Amino acid sequence: MRIALPLLPLLLLAGCGGGDGNSGNSGAAAEKVAAVAAPAGTSWVETVSITPEGGYRMGNPDAVIKLVEYGSRTCPTCGQFGRDSVPALADNYVASGKVSFEFRDFAVHGAPDLAAALLGRCGGTGPFFPILDQMYANQNAMLEKLQSTPEAFNAQVQQAAPAQAISMWAQQLGLIDFVKQRGIPEAKARQCLADQKGLEALVKITEDAADKVTGTPSFFLNGTKVDAVNWTQVEAALRDAGA
Repeated sequence: MRIALPLLPLLLLAGCGGGDGNSGNSGAAAEKVAAVAAPAGTSWVETVSITPEGGYRMGNPDAVIKLVEYGSRTCPTCGQFGRDSVPALADNYVASGKVSFEFRDFAVHGAPDLAAALLGRCGGTGPFFPILDQMYANQNAMLEKLQSTPEAFNAQVQQAAPAQAISMWAQQLGLIDFVKQRGIPEAKARQCLADQKGLEALVKITEDAADKVTGTPSFFLNGTKVDAVNWTQVEAALRDAGA
C-alpha cells in the first residue's frame, strides 16, 4: 500500500467529538447475558489480543457483547472517555466475560495520530491498554505541543516523506521519551516508527472505516453504530444489549 501524507497529515474526514445523531439505541432490551469465568489464573481484563481488523481487544474473545471504539489519541473527547470511562468498562463489564472491548486507532489528525499509534502498539498486546491509558492521562501536554508547533517545523514536516514526517512528529510531541519511560527502548521505538507494515495496517483501519466513522470516538456494538460519545450513553447501550 502506498501511503500519501498529504492524504494523512490532517485527515479531517471526521472530527473529534463523534456521533452524527443518525444512529440511536432503540428497541427492547435484550435478555441478560450470563457471566463467563476467565481461565484459571487469568483475568479477562488482562486478556488482550489483536483482531483481524487490526484493533486490540481486551476481554473474552467469545464475549456475546462486542464493543468497538474507533478513537484518536489526539482527540480530547476520546481522551476524556479513556480517562473517565474505561476503568468502569473494564471492571464492571469486561471482567465478567460478557463484554469485550476493542480499540481501533483512527488517524483523524494524520501523522501525529499515526506517530502516537505506532508507539502505542510498539510493546505488543501486554502494555497496549496501559500505554493507551497513560497517553490519555498525558494528553493535555501532548496537545499543547501539537498546537504550538513552530511554523518552520510545520513547513519542514509537510515536505518530508511519510515515515520521516511521522518520526518528526513523534520527536516533536515528546512521544519517544514518553514510551522510553514505560519500558520501550529508544532503538525499538524508532524501529516501530519506521515499520512500513505497521503503518500500512493503521492507514487501512482508517481507510476501511472512513465511510462509517463520522467523528471520534465512534462506538459499534456487535457491528451496529451506537449514538454515543460518553460513558453514560455507552453504558446504557451495553445494558440494553444484556450486559
